[in-house]
Amino acid sequence: MSTPIDNLVPRLRQQARVLVRELDVIKGIFQDTGYTYSQCHALFELQQHQLLSSGELASILQLDKSTTSRLLKSLSAQGLVKSETNGLDHRQKLFALTPAGQEATRCNNNLADRQVREALQLLKEEERQAVFQGLQLYAKALRQSRLQREYTLRPIRLSDNERVARIIRLVMTEFGASGQGYSIMDPEVDHMYEAYNNGRSAFFVIERQGEALGCGGIAPLAGGKADTCELKKMYFLPELRGMGWGKRLASHCLEHARQLGYRQCYLETVDRMWQANRLYRQLGFERLENPLGCTGHSACEAYYALSLG
Repeated sequence: MSTPIDNLVPRLRQQARVLVRELDVIKGIFQDTGYTYSQCHALFELQQHQLLSSGELASILQLDKSTTSRLLKSLSAQGLVKSETNGLDHRQKLFALTPAGQEATRCNNNLADRQVREALQLLKEEERQAVFQGLQLYAKALRQSRLQREYTLRPIRLSDNERVARIIRLVMTEFGASGQGYSIMDPEVDHMYEAYNNGRSAFFVIERQGEALGCGGIAPLAGGKADTCELKKMYFLPELRGMGWGKRLASHCLEHARQLGYRQCYLETVDRMWQANRLYRQLGFERLENPLGCTGHSACEAYYALSLG
């Protein structure tokens, strides 16, 4: 059965192809300047940062180092880029625009600005804002999707117990959620695989190169109704944050809860974890006045529930 996303994919790809053609990207040369798009991007970033190493430019442009080296060599041959020795590390070269490179970049920016301005003038103000917000959201999602490919979301294994316990304790301590009344004191923390290895629970980890960096799962709500589960122990180390994993893992857990027959999902947290609170609201969770069940987490002050119907 197709999903709304499946139906949207071919339509979005078609519009992306039209956009690429209208911007002349498919020709490989930016308008009539004679510069390739990769050269234009390199010039623009060097203008923005003033000095960049080859490795730094490669990271920004998402190119490998050999491709970036050839790109800089071609720009240097045209007199647009110069290199100088890094004052802190004489083995490293830093690259900057020459006066000719500054002028070329200025002309390129003027051409690009005119192209965008002429298109925007054909739209109403609210349409212009919609274009900007849509492109911004899509670019953010593409970046997060690219970064997420380096990681794996999978069910917890027995060998993960020690690492997961460390993640839980590190993150909860970071946010001052340690001591009595917090889930950091739950006996299950050191035995997450055993605690969730049953037909009514599920727990997942996010790993990179064999190392778990985040976790989260669902289990029956202690002292709650049989059709109510709890979203539990969802924590990420700092290096995993900002890539959209919170939404992806939570959505994965909620879908698993539906498959297990749960009709409602409950969670509790603390207000100072404001990013987590914002995520839960975005997912449709509604704030409750009072807690549900008997979790024993008396130090929590934020309670949420979501219908899974």
